Amino acid sequence: MISPSIQKDIINCCAKETTRCIIEEVGDDYFAILANESSDVSQKEQLALVLRFVNRDSGKVMERFLGIVHVCNTTALTLKDAIMSLLVEHSLSPSMIRGQGYDGASNMKGEINGLRTLIMNDTPSAYYIHCFAHQLQLTLVVVAKKNDSCGWLFEILANLLNVVGVSCKRREMIRQDQAQEVARALDVADIVSGSGLNQELGLKRPGDTRWSSHYKSLSNIIILFPTIVKVLVHIGKHGVSEDKFKAQIFLGQLESFDFVFIAYLMLTIFEYTNDLCVSLQRKEQDIVNAMELVTYTKMVLQKMREQGWDTLLNKVTSFCAKHGIVVPTMYSPYVPQGRSRRFVEEATNQHHFRV
Repeated sequence: MISPSIQKDIINCCAKETTRCIIEEVGDDYFAILANESSDVSQKEQLALVLRFVNRDSGKVMERFLGIVHVCNTTALTLKDAIMSLLVEHSLSPSMIRGQGYDGASNMKGEINGLRTLIMNDTPSAYYIHCFAHQLQLTLVVVAKKNDSCGWLFEILANLLNVVGVSCKRREMIRQDQAQEVARALDVADIVSGSGLNQELGLKRPGDTRWSSHYKSLSNIIILFPTIVKVLVHIGKHGVSEDKFKAQIFLGQLESFDFVFIAYLMLTIFEYTNDLCVSLQRKEQDIVNAMELVTYTKMVLQKMREQGWDTLLNKVTSFCAKHGIVVPTMYSPYVPQGRSRRFVEEATNQHHFRV
């Protein structure tokens, strides 16, 4: 039973039995396909296929993972052939497809030669729907980066992860300091212990197509701010010459009111939209309720725009006071941090940050 070949046979048998149950569950009914391609650890492109259908007995919408197949490239024609061969292999007729769900890649959603168009040419009723939560994340990040201040924030985060997050030694320094801080906080009763509390946090690189990754990344950086500062100080004093100067520059940007304000602003926005992202991913979600959630989120963001200035400013100033960051006078002329004055409008700090 410990022989690799026998274990593979058992796994293959389990996979075939599971797939057979899925095919019986689908039966002769209509179904939709959800597909996504990605490279594995060996840099081979893999296509994953999921079936979405209505269960005849319960009436509930079901999603079942059908299989994963290697593709030599990611052209629309290759992906279509892979999907069709996988369906035919399991005796599923492509003519029964009534929906397609992909990400926003051009080879998937292209209107001329994209995967959705190739499948609709054979099955006109296989309508394409872009994932709402996926679309929300892409739109939010792209629009945010078009703002100069937000783009500056994301650039700092990317550079910070390159300096602090890529080294195993530096990640271990973050872990050790974090563990010491948790132990100290528990001793003085600043935090409480319990199941699921005080989990270890890390610095993960956010991705534009991964739901809520920017929210988690920003949240972790704010929580780990003193730890990150300690690591940057250590690199700035004892690191190699190239990293030493980078750490000194990034530390100056991190310990600025500009960075803290924009980080808290984006964290608040991502917090509201994260709730919407999570709701849109629920299997039982219907389109009417989803649109109501979108409307509610827009209303909350508008309320934040109109009435949230004092609350946000109090959070930022208290954070700055805690970590020794200078808070500028709101009615003084705005001086950009790490950028030339040529690229910003002449205004007071109050006008710049609030508007």
